[in-house]
Amino acid sequence: MALYTVFPTVFLLALLSLSTYQSKVLSKPLPLTPESLKVSINSAHQCLHLQWMVHSLAYHQELKMVFQIQISRFTTSNVIWTESYSTTVKGNQVLRWSWESELPLECATHFVRVRSMVDDARIPEPKFWSNWSRWEEADAQNSLGQDLLFLFPKDKLVEEGSNVTICYTSRNPQHNISCYLEGAQIHGKQLDPRVSTFELKNVSFIRRTGTNIFCEDPGVAMKGTVLFVSKILEEPKDFSCETQDFKNLNCTWDPGSDTALPKQPSQSYTLFESFSGKKILCEHRNFCNWQVAQDSQEMYNFTLVAENYLRKRSVNILFNLTHRVHPMIPYNLFFKNISATNATVTWKVHSAGNDSTLLCQLELFGEGKVIQQNVSVKVNGEYLFNELEPDTKYVAQVRCAYADHFWKWSEPISQKFNTPEAAPSEALDVWRNVRLVSGHPTVNLFWKPLSKSHANGKILFYKVIVENLDNPSGLEDLSIPAPANSTELPLDRGSYQIHVTAHNSVGASPASVIVISGDSENREVEEGRVNGTEDGFSMSWKPQARDTVGYIVEWCDRPQDLPCDPQWKNVGPNTTSTVISSDTFRPGVRYNFRIYGISTDWTAHLLERKTGYVEELAPSDNPRVVTSNLTSHSFTLSWKDYSTEPQPGFIQGYYLYLKSKAGEQCLPGFKKTGLLTGDSVCCKHRIDDPEQKTFVVENLQPESIYEFLVTPYTSAGEGPLGAFTKVTTPDEYSHILIRILLPMIFCVLLIMIVCYLKSQWLKEKCYPDIPDPYKSSVLSVIKSKENPHLTIMNVNDCVPDAIEVLNKPEGSKKQFVDARKSLTEAEFTKPTYLYLLPTEKNYGSGPCICFENFTYNQAASGSGSCGPFPVTPQVPPGQPGPLTSPGNLLKALEKNYMSSLGEIPAGEASLNYVSQLASPMSGDKDNLPTNPPEPALCSEYKMQMAIPLGLASPPPSEKSRLSSPTFLDQGEHHR
Repeated sequence: MALYTVFPTVFLLALLSLSTYQSKVLSKPLPLTPESLKVSINSAHQCLHLQWMVHSLAYHQELKMVFQIQISRFTTSNVIWTESYSTTVKGNQVLRWSWESELPLECATHFVRVRSMVDDARIPEPKFWSNWSRWEEADAQNSLGQDLLFLFPKDKLVEEGSNVTICYTSRNPQHNISCYLEGAQIHGKQLDPRVSTFELKNVSFIRRTGTNIFCEDPGVAMKGTVLFVSKILEEPKDFSCETQDFKNLNCTWDPGSDTALPKQPSQSYTLFESFSGKKILCEHRNFCNWQVAQDSQEMYNFTLVAENYLRKRSVNILFNLTHRVHPMIPYNLFFKNISATNATVTWKVHSAGNDSTLLCQLELFGEGKVIQQNVSVKVNGEYLFNELEPDTKYVAQVRCAYADHFWKWSEPISQKFNTPEAAPSEALDVWRNVRLVSGHPTVNLFWKPLSKSHANGKILFYKVIVENLDNPSGLEDLSIPAPANSTELPLDRGSYQIHVTAHNSVGASPASVIVISGDSENREVEEGRVNGTEDGFSMSWKPQARDTVGYIVEWCDRPQDLPCDPQWKNVGPNTTSTVISSDTFRPGVRYNFRIYGISTDWTAHLLERKTGYVEELAPSDNPRVVTSNLTSHSFTLSWKDYSTEPQPGFIQGYYLYLKSKAGEQCLPGFKKTGLLTGDSVCCKHRIDDPEQKTFVVENLQPESIYEFLVTPYTSAGEGPLGAFTKVTTPDEYSHILIRILLPMIFCVLLIMIVCYLKSQWLKEKCYPDIPDPYKSSVLSVIKSKENPHLTIMNVNDCVPDAIEVLNKPEGSKKQFVDARKSLTEAEFTKPTYLYLLPTEKNYGSGPCICFENFTYNQAASGSGSCGPFPVTPQVPPGQPGPLTSPGNLLKALEKNYMSSLGEIPAGEASLNYVSQLASPMSGDKDNLPTNPPEPALCSEYKMQMAIPLGLASPPPSEKSRLSSPTFLDQGEHHR
């Protein structure tokens, strides 16, 4: 019993002493120096692995300590790294720590040492470091071998974007080594005589087989290495899990870039479920199948881990199994009871288990439209589509989702079908254009094709029925094959009602009716302007009477193309404005619009005209200007041929530019412009009236040069500044000279024209042709029976009566000076004659008949005849007797004539003509009467004979009843 009493007491005393000892130990700082330091080299990862112990710490002690680690390179004094490592230390525990070197460990010798410090709250202050352990050397160069050149690291694997240090070591200090990266030389820095390093920053992926690096000492050695650059391992994206049948889960993700290299395989993926603790290695890079537990587990927490040699990435997901149901694709999709506007669709679905209900979505695609409808289905589904379009291709699509907790639609199933045709459902939009051809109206009928939704099938033809309202029994039925959209109808005068329908294989459309009236096109209506925009032309018009059932706006898309098919737009009866738009509208083109009202009898009446531009442009050309009325102080400009219609904008007026010599002021109404015109002054005048096409430029200087240019302008600007036209003003008196000279020139030209036209008449009157004796008609009268070959009158056939002196040679003037003097002093009014000397003495006194040739004496022709004159029985004194024989006379004349021709100078001989009458007894030349009867008025010519003036006899005395002879100078004529 005492023993049991003593034992607890001894145990308590032992515990007390131990506690007291521990308190003493902890109350004093202990020199806990790290010991047993060992360093190992991992060349593959370029790491130094350290391990040590703290022997001073009792086995049962546990303290929180801090260890400071220093690493030096080449020498212990070259410290390159210092780091602190904190941990809880137990007695005799082996501590481990690793350090990764940027510089390959084979290129330098490293030294490591460690010291410690207690960092436990139970240890009172002050805290201090223990002594350093001794330096431990780590030298990888001892295992390099005997080669002269080494390059490190060997086939290193790094991620893209990393920084890499390359180094080489050489046994020969006197080296000339060059290094190359992919064939391009690189330069580094020298660490000691045998070691040099190269820093590669932010390395990039070049190829799966790696990046080539080599160094060479020419003629000594060459070493190379491969740097494998891996794509960065990405975190899996879009990680998701779902089920279709509550038996299997299908988990999918986006793996990103493949990091596979010859030195490392593709990243691996592991799927871990935390609730069940199960883990599987996925066989594929982007999906993995997980079997659902049979214990009705609903909640799942998956972690997906991606891993390669360099790093790990992970994502996780938490979900309820019933919320991740993705149904399987429906099947057996069919159509039944298909009509032009209705169709019934049926399909089947796979059960999702537990008698679940699926929500199926139906989509019907056709003609750019989509019809959607949702239907709840367990096994079989059915739905009726109505209000479909006839003759239309449709595609039906069905997909389903879990109705209780929507997650995803299933993959869709689709099927095509066509609806049959139906009769066109809408009337044609019809318009007309009426024109007169040869006095008869011709109607061009136009209609717009029906849209697909209104045609309800392929239009085969159009039917046009023309009804004469004046003769209802007269109908004309036309069938026009599609796709024509117009026809021409020649009509007689009167009113017509036209019906137009469209036909397909099923039936006809409602009829469109239009009435043609005789006077609807000829109304004069006002024309207004309308401004266009990029959206088109916005126009309005005055409302009409209540019997108007609608309006039509007509225009031409391409007014420059003639003929142009019209375009039109129908507007309801309660609308008096609209916007006309077209893709063919272009800036600078004038568009004309006509607005018609449609009455209840379907007759169109023209209401208004409008014209406008989508966008006005500046005129592209200038008018051709004509200059007129040029004076010394003004001139007139005219451009009346310039049309304002085809211009690219509304012509608002004109600008007149006028240049004059420097120093002159602008004319009244002109303003100076900023145009650079050299040494001229350019002025500008504005004409605001576009219809004014003449302008008088006044107040000009005489004998000055002016230049002008006329250009139109619109709201968009003025026309081009082209070439100027020069005008020179005359002096102040030039117009007077022109007024005098022009009439004179005109008169001279008129006289010349008249003379040219009357040249033959003037010739006959002033200088007729000399008759040819051989062509005289006298020959036919005096031909003798004894000499039938006579071609000219014989001397015996006629008795000469007188010679008219027309010309006188210069040599004969002296012979007759006295006679000429007496004649010039006397006034006479009758022609002058010469008496010829007789050559036969036995010729008795006889009559001498006078004949005057009026062809060569126009002045004497006024008397009408020679008139009879008495012949005295005796010759006047001093004068020879009358001729007794014409033959002898001619012989004497011929003889003297030939001799006188020899004496007369060339060009001065002048012949006078003798006019003779037939002898009273031309048939008997030898028996001349002694007392011939007095001659009557001048009768017929016998012959004309020429004699020289020198043979003429002296004139008779004034007492003679014959006229006194007269001798005229050469060139003079008796009048």
